[in-house]
Amino acid sequence: MQVKILADSACDLPKSFYEENKVTLFPLKVEINNQEFEDVKNIHPKTVYEAIRNGSIPKTSQVSPLLFQEVFTQMAENNEEGIYIAFSSQLSGTYSTAVMILDQVKEKYPNFDLTIVDTKCASLGQGLIVKEAARLAANNVSKEEILKIVRFMAEHMEHLFTVEDLDYLAKGGRVSKASAFLGGLLNIKPILNVEDGKLVPIEKIRGKKKVLRRLMELMKERGENLKDQIIGISHADCEETAIEVKGMIEDEFHPKEVYISSIGSAIGAHTGAGTISIFFLNNMPT
Repeated sequence: MQVKILADSACDLPKSFYEENKVTLFPLKVEINNQEFEDVKNIHPKTVYEAIRNGSIPKTSQVSPLLFQEVFTQMAENNEEGIYIAFSSQLSGTYSTAVMILDQVKEKYPNFDLTIVDTKCASLGQGLIVKEAARLAANNVSKEEILKIVRFMAEHMEHLFTVEDLDYLAKGGRVSKASAFLGGLLNIKPILNVEDGKLVPIEKIRGKKKVLRRLMELMKERGENLKDQIIGISHADCEETAIEVKGMIEDEFHPKEVYISSIGSAIGAHTGAGTISIFFLNNMPT
């Protein structure tokens, strides 16, 4: 039986991906003006960005514990084995909730073979791992081998991103409000990374063009064998910039593929519009 792949919506893959690749989706929740939505399933990211532009502050919450219980129980009853590739435990309680529910299900079904992986990744950093796991599962690769590759990619995934407006990160407590105010005045754009699952600012640069050039330099410094990789770009309602960055990456590194997706509603609620993120590996499996 094929290994079942499960993922939450923080991986920022489109709805069609789950349907076409038989990947089980666990949607995070987004609340706007007291109305709750399920990320990917019944809300479009543009709805979140429009709400933010109109002064709303969207709230997000983790995957429903009840949904975890329903899916895990059904899998256990069907004697299915699976891998849940989860959003960073440092950015959401989703991973720890899933582990807790799995422990409960295994009390009744002790032989249930599900492994939950804390990727310490977000957005397409997590999404590229899900895509590769789904590809391997479709080719009937063993669970052990898929897990080996998933864990390697999670350990070596680079996240480089810049935001249009520091205010959104300030509201989420990621940068100080004073920094956000000064950044807006001076057209300063931060470059951030994800280290051990947490958001870490690494540089501040003035002007969009300089930021994009610096992102290319950082890719060169941190990436390995980029020509052999699938590079991910996710964007928050700024597809033109994503396409521009794709061209820069193709000219500079000639990768196997550059995959672009929209930042989803749950992640976008914290980044705001105008965010550009690049994902690649700093080491390649042998």
